[in-house]
Formats: sequence, C-alpha cells, structure tokens
Amino acid sequence: MTEWPATLAVLEGHTGEVNSVAFSPDGRYIVSASGDHTLRLWDAETGAQIGDTLEGHTGFVWSVAFSPDGRHIVSASGDHTLRLWDAETGAQIGDTLEGHTGFVWSVAFSPDGRHIVSGSGDNTLRLWDAETGAQIGDALEGHTGEVSDNTLRLWDAESGAQIGDALEGHTASVRSVAFSPDGRHIVSGSGDHTLRLWDTETGAQIGDALEGHTGFVWSVAFSPDGRHIVSGSGDNTLRLWDAETEAQIGDTLEGHTGEVNSVAFSPDGSHIVSGSVDNTLCLWDAETGAQIGDALEGHTGSVWSVAFSPDGRHIVSGSGENTLRLWDTETGAQIGDALEGHTGSVWSVAFSPDGRHIVSGSVDNTLHLWDAETGAQIGDAMEGHTGEVRSVAFSPDRRHIVSGSVDNTLCLWDAETGAQIGDALEGHTGLVWSVAFSPDGRHIVSGSSDNTLRLWDTESGAQIGDAMEGHTGEVWSVAFSPDGRHIVSGSGDNTLFLWDAETGAQIGDALEGHTGEVNSVAFSPDGRHIVSGSVDHTLCLWDAEPSNSDVPPTAKTTSPEYNPCVARNWDKVDLYIHCFSILVY
Repeated sequence: MTEWPATLAVLEGHTGEVNSVAFSPDGRYIVSASGDHTLRLWDAETGAQIGDTLEGHTGFVWSVAFSPDGRHIVSASGDHTLRLWDAETGAQIGDTLEGHTGFVWSVAFSPDGRHIVSGSGDNTLRLWDAETGAQIGDALEGHTGEVSDNTLRLWDAESGAQIGDALEGHTASVRSVAFSPDGRHIVSGSGDHTLRLWDTETGAQIGDALEGHTGFVWSVAFSPDGRHIVSGSGDNTLRLWDAETEAQIGDTLEGHTGEVNSVAFSPDGSHIVSGSVDNTLCLWDAETGAQIGDALEGHTGSVWSVAFSPDGRHIVSGSGENTLRLWDTETGAQIGDALEGHTGSVWSVAFSPDGRHIVSGSVDNTLHLWDAETGAQIGDAMEGHTGEVRSVAFSPDRRHIVSGSVDNTLCLWDAETGAQIGDALEGHTGLVWSVAFSPDGRHIVSGSSDNTLRLWDTESGAQIGDAMEGHTGEVWSVAFSPDGRHIVSGSGDNTLFLWDAETGAQIGDALEGHTGEVNSVAFSPDGRHIVSGSVDHTLCLWDAEPSNSDVPPTAKTTSPEYNPCVARNWDKVDLYIHCFSILVY
C-alpha cells in the first residue's frame, strides 16, 4: 500500500469531543459540532477558526449539515432541538426547532434545500420546512427503541412505504449510512467494525464486508464522484476505500488521539475533514492521505451549533462557554474575537440568507443579532421568551427570524431591527423542540413535546388549522420531501407519520415496523425514497410514492446474508433509520 505522510492539519479549539463535521458546498469552509455544546467554523485552506464560537445549544451537538447552497447550517443536539444558522454571520436563524423528546442524533437537508429531516432517540423522525423551521406533519413512527436489530431499512419518501425487506448482514448496531451521489448504492458502518455496500434497487449486499477497523465504525461518506468511501472509527483512525473494488486505499489515516465520530469529503473531493472525541478536527488530503495543517482550536466549551455562511467562506459556531466564534473556511483561522453577550450556552446559530447577519439563541432565554463582518452585536438582546431558546431560523427572504422555546411558544422577529413581531405564537402545551420555515417562507412548522405539530402563517402569526395530531409521543424528528409537498415526522411513540404540507392532513396510517426509536431520517435526492434509522439497530429503505394498493412491496433480491423480513402492508410501514448519522448526497 502507499505510505502516506503525516496529517496535514489538526484544528484545535473545542473543549469537548468533536461529534460531527461537514464541508461547505464550495469546499472553502468546515463546520464542526462538539460535546462542549458549540459549533465552530474553520477555513478549509488554512485551518484557522473563523470568528467566534457558535453558541446556543445546551447539550452535546451530535450532527451538523450545510444547506445545498451553503448559506445555512443545521445542527442537532442532545438538548432535543435543532437549530438553523446563517453560515456567513454565524447568527441563529429563527427559533429553535423543537418537537423531539429525546436526543437528536442526525440531521440532513433535502437535495433541493427546502426540507430538513431529523432523527431522534425518542424513536421518531421529523420533517421540517427549511425556510420556516415549521414541522411538516406528524412524527414518523415505527421504531420501538434505538437501532439495535443490526439492520437497515429503505423507505419511499412520498408514501412512507418500506421498500423491500430489511437489509440484514451486520452483526452489531448500524451506526452510520450514506447514499452514493447517484443514489444507486448505500454504505453502512457498524459496531461490528465493518462497512457494507448495498444495492438501493434490490436491497442486496454488494460483495463482502469491508474489514480493517478494530473499533466501531461511527461515520461513513461517499466522495462527490462516488468512487471512494471514507470511514471514521472508534479505533481513532480513518480509512479510504475504493467503492468499486471495496479494497482499502493506502494506509490507515492516523493522527487523532480519540475516536473519530464524523467524516466528510469537500465538495470537490480533494479534502476530507474528520471530528474526534479528542476535541479536534483534522484536515486530510484525499489523494495522499496527508494531514493538512493544525487542528482548529478556540472554544473552551462544547460546540452546540455550527453553520456555514451562504458563500461558504465562513463558519459560525455556538458554544457552552456562552460565546460564538467566526472562522475562515479557507484558513481555519478564527476571525476576530469571540462574540460575547449571552449569559448562557448558545444552542443555535444561523446566518441570514445574504450572509450579513448572524442570529443566536441561548439558554439565557434570549436571541442576539450580530454583524457577520465586524462581529459587533446589533441592538439589544431580543427578549420575549420565558424559557431557553432551542431553535432559530431566518426566513428565506431574510426579513424574519423565528425562534422556538421550552416556554412552549414560538416568536417572530424583525431580522433588521431585532424587534419582536406581534405576540408569541401560542398553542403548544409542551416544549417546542423544532421550528422551520417553508421553502417559500410563508409558513412555519413546529414540533412539540405535546405530541403535536402546528403550522403557522408567517405574516399574521396565526395558527393554520388545527394541531396536527396523531402521535402518542413527543415529536422528535421531521423532514420535508424535496418538492415541499409532504412532511415526515418521527416520534417517541416509535412511529412515523406522513403529512400533507398544504392541508396538514395525515396521509394514510401511521408507519409502523421498527421496534425502537427512530433516530434519523432522510429523503433520497430525487425524493422517491426515505431511509430511516432506529434504536432497534436497523435501517429501512422505503418507497416514497403514494400507493393505494394493499399488496405488500415486492421482496427484493438479496445476497446470501440478506434475510427477508415479514412483508407488511404497503401503507403501514417501518419508517425508521439508523442511530447516529445519515448523510444524503
């Protein structure tokens, strides 16, 4: 094998384990999420931190992702919420997205950037409007616990129907899954120390298990061209694999002194970024395996939220140290001093669509607006909530911000002045875990611990229709279909629900099948499929196209290790995926 040189860079700054990392679409920036409750933005070229830490979350930040246009970042946390951040300013966008009643393990944007899907320890998935932060429909239920049945499941994003049988082969929990860029293949990483490749159409395993790691495989990702796969493991290393031959490429990438929780390719496939429990991020040359520069350091508390600026040049992170930091994506250098003002952990941060402002939400019950260029606070703290602000988001036209709080309400704010617009949006009888704007910015969806979802009119603040009821547990995770017509939700009741985003009506029966909580859900790029991960250790792939047929899905062809499960009704399916991470390319 080719012997690679040392790591090119170790990015230091986090004071807690780095649980998730992601490149901006243009590859200039990196965002990291940490157990110190914060997110940090780094310059991918220099490794320098950009700006202050992005603070807002009050728990470990488990997952982060850039929007397809690089303007926004979404983060998921152990505080049960998601937050949207402006990638340019580091400001939190709108309110915290609340609804889940358990840790939010994984989040992902739909290919068109209109929807967000989240998976939680409450056994559900939730679908959110990326513009409004509003939850779309009810939680998708089916799992009855964390994913521990060692399988994967494929779902149809349109109908919620499971596609074929469970994908079986792993002998331990499935920790991470990802679609290939063309959607034809799926790669999974497991606690059995191996990776496996699957055919999306047939559900059959492709070749043998990819062996080499001596610890849990926590994260996997395809290169943009689909030729390579990178894996991060509990053995403190990364490995590169040939997606066609399944052979390991070169030597093991060593440099971290702790488990590698997250890995990602840069948009052009030239670099890889990894995050570890050693509190650092490392940049690697995807061709040579060499580490690029030093680690990105700066935060002294957990990074709860991170977001890329719209142009991908900057990253904003929020931390448990009560501050935000801006980073240069190219150099990794911190830009200016830490943004101080909050008196509590910063749970959520977001850039405005134009990248000029950053909004942050905090445990101190307030939101702050920041100038992304100077780092100066704009106006006074935005006060109105009587509880922690869990989620914030900018409207697509950057005129409004929505926030969600543990005080059971949502608040709308003027993004220019920071003034509250009207009264708090009341209706939920439980914590608001998640909020999201609809792609056109006209609506907001919210998910709550009261087991319901609610749709709101952005202009008037009025609730649209009745509460979306159906779940018997907290609504933890939701995601919009790529066309914005449907919402999928995951709940603590182990089921998933599909909703009509226009009417709020539930589509069909609850999707049942998983035997554990649904931790993560994602739509395929074309919106035809849904993949779900559960604490029952399985993943499922579903056909998202609506169907009135009572005939169960046709069984898929399998490898010798692929054992079909009992066929279920086409309209009642297990919409649950994995445990800790789902990436859709």
